[in-house]
Amino acid sequence: MSNRILLFIISIFISHLAFSQFNDSVHHHFSFASTAIYNQTKDVSSFVLKNNVGYEVNQKKVSFNTAAAWIYGKQQKKLSNNDVSVFANLDYLKEVQPLYYWALVNFDESYSLKINHRLQSGIGLGYTFVNNPDLNLELSDGFLFESSDLTDALLGKDVYETVRNSLRFKYRWSYKNTFILHGSNFIQPSMISFDDYILKLSNELSVKLNQWLTINASADFNKISRTNRQNLIITYGVAISKYF
Repeated sequence: MSNRILLFIISIFISHLAFSQFNDSVHHHFSFASTAIYNQTKDVSSFVLKNNVGYEVNQKKVSFNTAAAWIYGKQQKKLSNNDVSVFANLDYLKEVQPLYYWALVNFDESYSLKINHRLQSGIGLGYTFVNNPDLNLELSDGFLFESSDLTDALLGKDVYETVRNSLRFKYRWSYKNTFILHGSNFIQPSMISFDDYILKLSNELSVKLNQWLTINASADFNKISRTNRQNLIITYGVAISKYF
């Protein structure tokens, strides 16, 4: 896939444009992150490469963000991860009132989770409880239509469609603009069977060393009950911030 090749080429530069908070003069944000973990002992060798690229536009009534991620890994020369995720999200009235509206489109392919391809699209409501430079707390809920092609360990190929409830908790906490903790966490049960659910947890801690340099650590956990598969990716590295 061409986007995987592009992400791999960019990752050679080992750069990271980190999370930025919009203000009155900053309406656009581009981000790129590339981190890797390599381990080799006498008996075991493994590595995981994680790439993320994103673009955001923030205006008074409408904000739009899109991002893509690619995780590639091997253990003992056998493929363990080859996971791609692309999404686009639109928020309306988020910056002018606590209650806002959202729309989402998401596409996934995942070797580790046995997703051949999955497409989700939906709409919903969100509520911002706190929004200031030091603390942001949001809760959103809505419905997603999903079309999936999975590989089940017992049934083999599993092609199906369903409607899911998508509940998300998003937060950002900053201490003196030096220590920053933020995350976005989802649970998405099917409306047909609550035994069929998706869990997505993504959280990151950053320590700002100066105006442009930070050290960060992130943890991503994904689980799909339908295939009984899950993965946990923990990465750490140096981040460079740029505002425009």
